[in-house]
Amino acid sequence: MAAPAGRSVVFVTGNAKKLEEVIQILGDKFPYRLMSKKIDLPEYQGEPDEISIQKCQEAARQIDGPVIVEDTCLCFRALGGLPGPYIKWFLDKLKPEGLHKLLAGFEDKSAWALCTFAYSAGKEEPVLLFRGKTEGRIVEPRGPRDFGWDPCFQPDGYDKTYAELPKEVKNSISHRYRALAAMSEHFSQQTHNDALPTKRKVKNN
Repeated sequence: MAAPAGRSVVFVTGNAKKLEEVIQILGDKFPYRLMSKKIDLPEYQGEPDEISIQKCQEAARQIDGPVIVEDTCLCFRALGGLPGPYIKWFLDKLKPEGLHKLLAGFEDKSAWALCTFAYSAGKEEPVLLFRGKTEGRIVEPRGPRDFGWDPCFQPDGYDKTYAELPKEVKNSISHRYRALAAMSEHFSQQTHNDALPTKRKVKNN
């Protein structure tokens, strides 16, 4: 990925599939070189934004430089937003079939996928949050099983699950795509402003 010399950001992940998807979505628009590193972060509890901020602050402390962390939620409307940020543990114990069965007694099968990317320039630096949300519903699992809960999430407007959709289609509508688009736009705008003469720099109020 093309980037200005010396400008790199550590994306905290040990998931090769996730890194591949992020790089594919960002393309050449992201003005930094993305490097991946797996580090152990505490399993924080709370609301999605709180968890993302805490994870990013701890990652920035360990990396001692610019970092990006991602937090993903899968929220069932009938369950008041659960599993939410705890989807990783639900999926680990229940698999996609179990997630579908959780809603067996509910008429409302609607759900939303929420992705939050958190960025910090380093230790003691503020955390910026970029969110993406995709509405859909929970269905009986269909498609390949190589990417988490994708087989049981069917986005609104499609008759296929995330797992069944071609990658280029999923990557144009997914919660991760929307969050990355917001993050990419922010950094592209920032890079553009940095390139302007000082007297013409635009300040964000």
